[in-house]
Amino acid sequence: MQSWFLWLILAAALGTAELMTATLDLLLLAVAALAAAGVAGLGLGIGLQLLAFAVTAAAMITLVRPVARRHLNSHPQLRTGVAALIGREAVVLRQVGREPGRVRIGGEEWSARSYDPDIVIPEGTTVDVFAIEGATALVHPREDPWPN
Repeated sequence: MQSWFLWLILAAALGTAELMTATLDLLLLAVAALAAAGVAGLGLGIGLQLLAFAVTAAAMITLVRPVARRHLNSHPQLRTGVAALIGREAVVLRQVGREPGRVRIGGEEWSARSYDPDIVIPEGTTVDVFAIEGATALVHPREDPWPN
């Protein structure tokens, strides 16, 4: 039996085992076995085939594995629920100050208080949502309000 065929059988076995374990390591070794099969296909000796396997496996494990692990384990930060409202823009519908008023955040109407209790924010002012306490948005104007 040709040695390149044996390397292909080894690559297929490692690939199948990778499907069962999902560790990524066996897949990298399968790629190294494919490199050795390529060297064997060129008619080079078993020593060079083993060298190609070893060098490729070492390169895959030291260079590719850390990058692939980082990408597989990183998750985009996804804010949901009320946490997704923080930092959003809102428009004051009813005056907001120490006493609750109303704002529109992304098409929804919310009760709101001023983040700074000493500031009164008039109707029509564009504000940023700084926090959510229960069902009340704590907002602050984008620009300082007009002096009273």
